[in-house]
Amino acid sequence: MMEYYIGKTVEAGFDHTVERVKGLLNGEGFGVLTEIDVSDTLKKKLDVDFKRYLILGACNPHFAHQAFRAEDKIGVLLPCNVVIIDQGSGRTEVALMDAMSVMKHTGNPKLARIADEISCKLRNVIDKL
Repeated sequence: MMEYYIGKTVEAGFDHTVERVKGLLNGEGFGVLTEIDVSDTLKKKLDVDFKRYLILGACNPHFAHQAFRAEDKIGVLLPCNVVIIDQGSGRTEVALMDAMSVMKHTGNPKLARIADEISCKLRNVIDKL
C-alpha cells in the first residue's frame, strides 16, 4: 500500500505541538488557511466524544500559483492538509499530505517538479519536530 502521508509522533502536548507545527509550516513558506477541530465538530454534530484532532489547511502561495497554472482543477487537492492528533500520555502525532503520492494521480508531468518541492518542504517540517 502506498503511503499518502508523512508523519511523526512526538513526546509533547497537543497545544504545544499545534503551535510548533504552525511555526515550522510558516518557516517553510506555508500559511494556515483553515483549521478544522474534528473533535469539537463531532461533539456538536453527533454528540460523540473523540480525541483532540485538528486538521490544518496549509498553503504555500508560490507553489499553489504554479500548480494552478499547470492544472486548473488542482484545487480539488488543495490545500495541503496537516493533521495533529492527541494520542494520549503526552504524545501527539502529526501527519502531512505526501504531495508526490497525491499529485501523481493527476497524470500531469508538470506537477511532478512542484510536488517534489512541496514534499521536501513538508518533510522539513516533520524532520524539525
